[in-house]
Amino acid sequence: MHLEAIEADITKLNVDAIVNAANTSLLGGGGVDGAIHRAAGPELVAECRKIGGCPTGEARITRGYRLPAKYVIHTVGPVWYGGERGEADLLASCYRTSLRLAAEHGIKTIAFPAISCGIYGYPIDEATEIAVRETRMFLQRRPSIERVIFACFGHDVLAAYERALGE
Repeated sequence: MHLEAIEADITKLNVDAIVNAANTSLLGGGGVDGAIHRAAGPELVAECRKIGGCPTGEARITRGYRLPAKYVIHTVGPVWYGGERGEADLLASCYRTSLRLAAEHGIKTIAFPAISCGIYGYPIDEATEIAVRETRMFLQRRPSIERVIFACFGHDVLAAYERALGE
């Protein structure tokens, strides 16, 4: 298993699947969600419309359409309310359910954004610790996924992932 953090535009990565930090509608939004929808093209929103949404902490999979990635795994991270509303459990579930879908679809390489760390306000250090811990635990049990990339938007996010990966 190979885990790495890089500063990159997730929509340009040549991996089997990218993970979208989606909202519950799955119909696009701001940040990485909007960027993925724009890069994938209108077919993505059409497929997402058929799915009918996704609850926080869960994930759904679609085709990648115009992206280099064959698949997009959409997961809905929690909004940060100070940590007293189960945010850590919900964020951990995002990684577990995304990785489970990836394994079920034979995905060998996957890239994650920093789920919930943009407009949802999750503290980056806590979020990256959860991301790395859950990914490592999953891959120990199901090593079929060979490479996980944490695609970071900005140097502060990259530095947080590097700290989490080094521990």
